[in-house]
Amino acid sequence: MNPRLALSSRNAALILTLLLGRESLAGARGATPTPGLESLLATAHAQRWDTLAIGECVARFGRALEGAPYLEHTLEGPGPETCRVTTDGFDCVTFMEVALNLARTTHAAGGLEPTPGDVIDAITYTRYRGGRLDGYISRLHYTSEWIADNVAKGVLEDVTPSIGGVPYPLGVGVMSAHPERYPALRQSAGLTDSMRAIERRINLTHRTHVPRDRVAAIERKLRTGDLVAITTSISGLDYAHTGLIVRQGSGARLLHASSKSGRVILDGRIGAYLARSARSNTGITVLRPIHPRSR
Repeated sequence: MNPRLALSSRNAALILTLLLGRESLAGARGATPTPGLESLLATAHAQRWDTLAIGECVARFGRALEGAPYLEHTLEGPGPETCRVTTDGFDCVTFMEVALNLARTTHAAGGLEPTPGDVIDAITYTRYRGGRLDGYISRLHYTSEWIADNVAKGVLEDVTPSIGGVPYPLGVGVMSAHPERYPALRQSAGLTDSMRAIERRINLTHRTHVPRDRVAAIERKLRTGDLVAITTSISGLDYAHTGLIVRQGSGARLLHASSKSGRVILDGRIGAYLARSARSNTGITVLRPIHPRSR
């Protein structure tokens, strides 16, 4: 396995045990289960998705998860911070994260069939600062820092400046301002102080976005599998939503976990989506996946 995608075997084993028990629980409920990691990887291996461009592979996995329920708070739980992964349901970030890392794992496997544990390793690498899980504060809670960290790690390229992006000043602070909303911060003033220091560092960095009224005009520059993060004017936040691009003809549609629809859906063109969305959605930052090195 690519050493960049490393995770302690103990954490992987714990999560994998929970994950592999998911399908039997879904069957017991009588519901049609969302495909699990093992099933998704087997399909990708049988159909040789590793031969696709990395963006196309990201989109294939995203489309395979269409219809999965929208589900919040899947990263939170009792006890120490753990890399929690499920396909039972997604919020917008975990949907994007799982599709991206299923593709990265498939490409990094060098023609072999990867395991769910490999995917959890990959998610750990992108979810935590510097790729290392070291408690709650090591998680990349703000999308702006997640972007910067994964650009630095060579996971993504920020193509926003090259497609008409303009400066997007950062002013994050909602977590330290409202620790009562976050169980880990609520229980520790020390963690809140650490988060405040992280927020100050984030606000010294620079991001760009394509303003919402210009997005329709740059759709032709977007590629299938590009990640999009929607910027916001809401005080204390940086991004309000995330998703994937799926090109169809001359348009670029948004594939995302929609709280309004209650599931993962392939929505309309990204420009039209933004035009009808809340005025607080101010534009998009566009990230392009980079092909990972093989094992």
